[in-house]
Amino acid sequence: MFDHAYSNYMEHAYPADELMPLTCRGRVRGQEPSRGDVDDALGKFSLTLIDTLDTLVVLNKTKEFEEAVKKVIKDVNLDNDIVVSVFETNIRVLGGLLGGHSVAIMLKEKGEYMQWYNGELLHMAKELGYKLLPAFNTTSGLPYPRVNLKFGVRHPEARTGTETDTCTACAGTLILEFAALSRFTGTSIFEEYARKALDFIWEKRQRSSNLVGVTINIHTGDWVRKDSGVGAGIDSYYEYLLKAYVLLGDDSFLERFNTHYDAIMRYISQPPLLLDVHIHKPMLNARTWMDSLLAFFPGLQVLKGDIRPAIETHEMLYQVIKKHNFLPEAFTTDFRVHWAQHPLRPEFAESTYFLYKATGDPYYLEVGKTLIENLNKYARVPCGFAAMKDVRTGSHEDRMDSFFLAEMFKYLYLLFADKEDMIFDIEDYIFTTEAHLLPLWLSTTNQTISKKNTSTEYTELDDSNFDWTCPNTQILFPNDPMFAQSIREPLKNVVDKSCPRGISRAEESLGSGPKPPLRARDFMASNPEHLEILKKMGVSLIHLKDGRVQLVQHAVQAASSLDAEDGLRFMQEMIELSSQQQKEQQLPPRAVQIVSHPFFGRVVLTAGPAQFGMDLSKHKAGTRGFVATIKPYNGCSEITNPEAVKEKIALMQRGQCMFAEKARNIQKAGAIGGIVIDDNEGSSSDTAPLFQMAGDGKNTDDITIPMLFLFNKEGNIILDAIREYEAVEVLLSDKAKDRDLEMENMDQKSSESDAHKPNSEEAPSDSQDAGAVSEEPEGGGESSAVGDPDPLSPASTASASVSMAEEDPHTSGPAEASAPEPACTPGDSQPQEQNTQTEATSKAHWDSKVQPMESILADWNEDIEAFEMMEKDEL
Repeated sequence: MFDHAYSNYMEHAYPADELMPLTCRGRVRGQEPSRGDVDDALGKFSLTLIDTLDTLVVLNKTKEFEEAVKKVIKDVNLDNDIVVSVFETNIRVLGGLLGGHSVAIMLKEKGEYMQWYNGELLHMAKELGYKLLPAFNTTSGLPYPRVNLKFGVRHPEARTGTETDTCTACAGTLILEFAALSRFTGTSIFEEYARKALDFIWEKRQRSSNLVGVTINIHTGDWVRKDSGVGAGIDSYYEYLLKAYVLLGDDSFLERFNTHYDAIMRYISQPPLLLDVHIHKPMLNARTWMDSLLAFFPGLQVLKGDIRPAIETHEMLYQVIKKHNFLPEAFTTDFRVHWAQHPLRPEFAESTYFLYKATGDPYYLEVGKTLIENLNKYARVPCGFAAMKDVRTGSHEDRMDSFFLAEMFKYLYLLFADKEDMIFDIEDYIFTTEAHLLPLWLSTTNQTISKKNTSTEYTELDDSNFDWTCPNTQILFPNDPMFAQSIREPLKNVVDKSCPRGISRAEESLGSGPKPPLRARDFMASNPEHLEILKKMGVSLIHLKDGRVQLVQHAVQAASSLDAEDGLRFMQEMIELSSQQQKEQQLPPRAVQIVSHPFFGRVVLTAGPAQFGMDLSKHKAGTRGFVATIKPYNGCSEITNPEAVKEKIALMQRGQCMFAEKARNIQKAGAIGGIVIDDNEGSSSDTAPLFQMAGDGKNTDDITIPMLFLFNKEGNIILDAIREYEAVEVLLSDKAKDRDLEMENMDQKSSESDAHKPNSEEAPSDSQDAGAVSEEPEGGGESSAVGDPDPLSPASTASASVSMAEEDPHTSGPAEASAPEPACTPGDSQPQEQNTQTEATSKAHWDSKVQPMESILADWNEDIEAFEMMEKDEL
């Protein structure tokens, strides 16, 4: 499996930072659409190769390692004008170079390989260390989150240095790499800077709870996000406190870790769950879901020696994996998918390895086997392994992060390897958070930092908390091989049972049956029972003019303190749900194209997609059919006019029920597609952002027809067309198709007999732009001066049609009085065709037409560019 991933990276991607396994090419920053913060790991320094160096040696691929080191020394440039994440560059690149150096000197010492090696990787690591140091130029000692490799932070060309916040893990996950760099080179400045950052975070911990928040202001030290957990944003801060003690032997790191660990087990650990809490009110949960990064924590608990909760949490995570094949990026307390992606993260494999080392229980080999089978069955593609875009559907993302090679294969290989499979003793090394190897002998090398005796700060702690720290795994469970199984057994079906957190504390104490609180995803503003529950929780509901609903909570208005707690949890869940939906809604728009007479595809309306039903981006032909208005118009109950809807595209109004419910009702009535029209009067896609219609929180696989959303203004264009022409045919597609020239020609011939009547209506010429309809004088000729766009460009068609459909004929320039602008307004009987005037009148006013038409074309070109950009945008 490693060979498949590594060889494809080297063949198709190197020297790029990462492999794109679906398109079999390298991901080069700036050449692919931006993915936001994720791209901050990429620095044009062959990231995947550096991150993989010590994995090659662990897997006994010493020849490949030697070749890889030569490539890194020869090809990699660290002086690029590019802004990178300090955190990611430290753990992946600096850690990768130090891990490579560690195993290189070990191989050289053995006498067979790397005899030519003279510390070149360490020199590169030192160069990179100096490039990261400008980020620490803050009064607090906390580093800026990003740094320019060439220009640092404050330089005019740096394009960074304006940030005020950083995550706790970002500032607190430096000590291993920076201290190792100092110990290897004898240059103490790196370890000093990393220690100063750790000291500052420790000083800023919340003193009453001994917890830290997720993000902190790097200048003032104020907590920006005051929720606390063991997952994203904080995870490796705790890991590095314990591992800094292991590597460096400084008791203060162990004492700090144990202080935090005591707080984690007191507040965050709710076996088998690990739930975020507020640092000032640690008895109050801050969210109702967990992220996948916390899967590392059972492994850290093994290192700490606290095996029982490690087994419990690991087992819960394994049950989630068995349900979804992979660990979703986030999942709720009742084990539903919250964020469906899975970028092949290795944290669960890491904890599996540590638990097997601690218990010797073959059960964990079975867990590892499951991971391997799922990777091969669901993630393996011809050019490597692709991340999962959605664990529910099995869809892929064109992404194979460097940590997949750095960590996943290392831990899986070590899980199954016997001692004779290894060419060195893995116990002589400690793993960084990126699984890079640092030798334990560094603890006695180049000690330049004086240790302070700060143990007086910790005397209030229970001594039992220090038991079994860094246990000898060989004697931990010598007499009871069934120990781990006895802990796992009660959790065997935890995921399949009803929500474990669904019973309120009051009901728990009374022993009454479970009554889950109202979840944000289930809330409906039109449900009286839900409104009553909100009132009880102190939540009031305000209807805004634009059709949205605003929720406000006043805890003092709640029926009880428990209800107030439920209300706060509901509000936080609603905020997270809204934020997640906004992120998910950043998708390319879809198109509703009117293809019947007299439009012939020239009117294209921008529509919002749905998270369910037919994915039009995968069905290029789209869905074509005549439209019909359903009864009841809201589509929230059984359709009473199924004969009118059957084999047609149903029109319905937004509101009263979930989008998915409307879809099911029209599908049952025989519709082949659906268009939901906004009930908010006057809304339009040119003034409001498009959004994606969400599901109802249940499985929506039963919905197979396409569903699109139109704002009120665009929807009225179709409704007006129905009133005027009765039979209106539309095409639902991912982008506009070429207009129907054949049908248009037939229509044009049928009207030729009327062509010479004084006030006849003339269809525009075939050569004219689709949608760019101007008033053409008899005899033609002049239209070419305007410079029409390509008439068959789908983007041109789509953008132009939308612009034209929304052009207001009463707001143009002064030239309009004598030469009306082309327009497609709801009242027009034939939106694309204009009344001709006499030749003399037309010629007299043609000059006054030129400027407005140029203006219109400029607008259209802008729209075309915008439409193309929207198509390229990805979440």
